[in-house]
Amino acid sequence: MTIGAIPVDQRVIGIDSRRFASIEKALVELITNSDDSYGRLERAGGRAREEGASGEIRIEYERHQNGALLKVTDQAEGMSFARAASILTYGGAHSPLSRGEGEGRGFFGRGLKQAIYGLGHGWLETLHEGRHTRIELFRDANGGYLFDDGEGDRAATEGDHRRLGIAANGTRVTLVVENPQVPISQFHTLVQSLADNVYLRDILERRAVSLAHLRRGRVVEESARIRFQEPPALTLVGPEQSGSFFYQQREVPFTLTLKRSRGTELTLHGDDRTNGLVVLSGMAALDCQLFDYENQVGTEYLFGSVRCPALLEKLAEGEAIISDEREGLNPRSDFVKAFSRAVSRLIAPHVLAEQEKLKHLARATTSQRTDHMIEHLLQRMSRAAVQDLGLTPPPVGEPREAPGLDTALRFTTPFYYRQPGHPFHVALLVDRAQLPEGATLAIDYALPDSLAIDATPTRVSLDELDEQGRLIWTLEGGEEGARGEINVRAGAYWAWCEFVLARHASHHGQGGVPHAPHRGPARDHGEAMFLGYEFRNLEESLDRAVYSPTERKILINTGAPTVQLYVDGRGHFRDAARLLLAELFLDVIAEELATRSLEGSGRQGSVADFHATKQAIIRRYGSEVHRAFLTG
Repeated sequence: MTIGAIPVDQRVIGIDSRRFASIEKALVELITNSDDSYGRLERAGGRAREEGASGEIRIEYERHQNGALLKVTDQAEGMSFARAASILTYGGAHSPLSRGEGEGRGFFGRGLKQAIYGLGHGWLETLHEGRHTRIELFRDANGGYLFDDGEGDRAATEGDHRRLGIAANGTRVTLVVENPQVPISQFHTLVQSLADNVYLRDILERRAVSLAHLRRGRVVEESARIRFQEPPALTLVGPEQSGSFFYQQREVPFTLTLKRSRGTELTLHGDDRTNGLVVLSGMAALDCQLFDYENQVGTEYLFGSVRCPALLEKLAEGEAIISDEREGLNPRSDFVKAFSRAVSRLIAPHVLAEQEKLKHLARATTSQRTDHMIEHLLQRMSRAAVQDLGLTPPPVGEPREAPGLDTALRFTTPFYYRQPGHPFHVALLVDRAQLPEGATLAIDYALPDSLAIDATPTRVSLDELDEQGRLIWTLEGGEEGARGEINVRAGAYWAWCEFVLARHASHHGQGGVPHAPHRGPARDHGEAMFLGYEFRNLEESLDRAVYSPTERKILINTGAPTVQLYVDGRGHFRDAARLLLAELFLDVIAEELATRSLEGSGRQGSVADFHATKQAIIRRYGSEVHRAFLTG
């Protein structure tokens, strides 16, 4: 038995192994190695077919609670003992590319080792021309990176072929996942992540890759052949449209295929990215990006591929085509810069066309969760306008004649201060004449568990009210200090009441005091100053958001460039951009409240007073607005 240390600075292996410690990344390396091996057979003049190589890459996955077992098997070349031992050397100088094998992605010279050490330990078994070789890779008690080459190969037996499932020549790599930092993927999650992986996109088209789920060594489930499922799309460029660029007085060709998804959401980041151009060279997938338009608005639904054989040629010549972190093309390389400019010129008209669509986007939408969050915020700020600042909203629609109440909705009292253990009634008064026909009351409750209520309807039609237009609740609670609220909305109107249980509350006043009509806003009701919001293209305005007093709406301007950054190609405002919405809403709300506050005091002509009042409102409500968008 020959045991030795991997012949390289152990710290280098440690850095690599930590960087790529994931089952998905390890499988990419192993699948790529098998693909390279099949490719060498095919370039050798059809030997792959003659020797029965099927292009099959079979993965077996046994998942446990705290670890897993992975096996990756191919029916390709296999390796002699000398060739297998040579993989223990480390780095690009020992890669197939450096030996003049100008295809494949095995130019890093360290994928197998980083995959094994990143996950835990493992071994390589290979059959080649009747010989069997096994090499184990593991770590010692002090963390050193070791190997055991078994002191050479031996004659392969029929049992070896049966056990490995290899008919003639081929290789199996077995990995034991024991690194506690590595997530143990579910079987179906792993299948999907392989199907979407950028670096496997081309391989899955030419090789029969499949995944078997093992339990106690037996197959319990198998995937079909794993393939990337391209979304329904419109072809914008190509397929394989020719292009070229000049580098050092030489014309360098490439081909481009650019598509636009017909509405399917694409993944924008990560190894399972489905948006962007997969950069292919020979049999290698090197990157996925959109060059000069990476991360720009208008590219969210664009995808495709660009093939440039010269990238691997330059890599073989020693040019730093790949970044030091092995995370795609090296943007500092002059060759890559020339390539990027050429591709960007070809895709530019289509990216600009997508951006132009957004400029003329009349409306946008938010998710239901964001919409619900904004609705509650606007209710809160409408309440603040009337109750805290005593403001009267601008008129909306046609005025109504001779209303029975000074507002359409009102509680008999805005504040119920009652004793624990004594039932009390809460009454809402409704003037049907001020509400449109068929209107419905929308009711929200904020009640502690200790406060009992006889009914909690959330929507009540006007027909369900009694003859006097009243809605009455009975409440009772035994916990001193308990507090609750009821909010009612109907169209532009709302009413709100609060109740508190206190041991020393009065025994009287249990029925409430009816309001007499008056002109000023009451504490418990009003017309909402902020009825809603809307994304709209305000072509005549450069403002990002404005208040429309005739509609009592906050209008978010989809024509503003900074707003467009957060609206995708289908007109959806991204939830991730909520802080922008918080900023826009706070600015518009504070400006409108400051304007109306100064109008009421006769100081609307003072710029200094306006800014001071606006800042005071921002200080008073800013934290609440931002917190609502963060926690909504």
